[in-house]
Amino acid sequence: MKKQTIIALVAITLTASYLSLAHAWNLFSPYRFTATPVPVVPENTLPETPVKNSNSAVQVALLLDVSGSMSGLIEQAKSQLWKILNELAVLEKPDGEPDLEMALYVYGSTNMGGEKHQILKLLDFTTDMDLLSQKLFELGTSGSNEYAGEVIGNSLKELEWRPGNDHLKVIYIAGNESFNQGKISYAQSCGEAVEKSIVVNTIFCGDRNQGRQLDWEKGALAGKGSYFHIDHNEKTVYIQTPYDQQINHLNQQLNNTYVPYGSGGVRKKQQQELQDSNAGSYSASNMAERSKFKASKKYKAESWDLVDAYQKDKKIVEEKENLPTDLQNNSVAEIEAKIQQITNDRERIKKEINEQTKLRTDYIKNASKEKANANSLEGSIIQSIDKIAKDRGFTKSKE
Repeated sequence: MKKQTIIALVAITLTASYLSLAHAWNLFSPYRFTATPVPVVPENTLPETPVKNSNSAVQVALLLDVSGSMSGLIEQAKSQLWKILNELAVLEKPDGEPDLEMALYVYGSTNMGGEKHQILKLLDFTTDMDLLSQKLFELGTSGSNEYAGEVIGNSLKELEWRPGNDHLKVIYIAGNESFNQGKISYAQSCGEAVEKSIVVNTIFCGDRNQGRQLDWEKGALAGKGSYFHIDHNEKTVYIQTPYDQQINHLNQQLNNTYVPYGSGGVRKKQQQELQDSNAGSYSASNMAERSKFKASKKYKAESWDLVDAYQKDKKIVEEKENLPTDLQNNSVAEIEAKIQQITNDRERIKKEINEQTKLRTDYIKNASKEKANANSLEGSIIQSIDKIAKDRGFTKSKE
């Protein structure tokens, strides 16, 4: 088949997908807006940098070994993501609601273009957790060279860490080979992290003593963090509750309040639905964890959702070319009235999700007196984050 024919078929398929989503949203949403027909925007043209709303931030960089033996680690990252994010979402400071920013690096894979590309930054610091979920679900494994010192060093140079020591800035690096591999020593990189008030926690995938022999504990000491060992092949256990289905039903209603706008809005709306599906593929309980996060203040969509964007900049309603078609002929007052209606509905639904989530949390506490399994990615992060947060003046909200 000729190259031009293939390109044409791809274009037709993408356009059809776009129109199908726009039609479905208009059909099932109670607001009946029609998204403006625009070409699907390639993923790398959409903003991935965080929108800074606060003077303080929780910044967490995940550095994951994706060499051939690490499929279990990737599986834990995917299946435990929303529980981890919910733990981070409740951290707050007296001076205001901190931003939650996540970054993602992978190292150890030979699928990145050879020896010079063993380390790859997949995600700059972002508040877009749907995008983080997408990146995790795209991961595969291969390779064996795992340069811990270099990947830590790259994350220090390439990420936009907030200056000063008022922020909670943490690196979690996980893997299973010697921490001493590569030309850049972990002692140098961890020392540089400490100078920037960044805590380095190490997570060895295997036996505790073996991790010590391979210098993972020394890496944590050099980074002023904690050393953990996990069984990366252990499956995530979910506690099903009577509240999961209701929470997830409310989540569907919540999705209907998101109004895609601008050149990338429809694609981001598709991504929202896809990450719902990815979370739900593990269990209704895991999907309820994602629903909980989406009902929190940390779920950000101002880059593509008209309602969130309006809260940040009221003038956005004057940019008619970026609005859904059904709104373009309306007056500013009419558009603002509709946005207010959707805002009220969204807040009501979020309140209901949070009420159900409290009942769900109590049920889980009564069903299991055990805390998160320490021998997991989730358990390592939850165990360590409280102390680091307290040292930096963060507390946990009762939300």
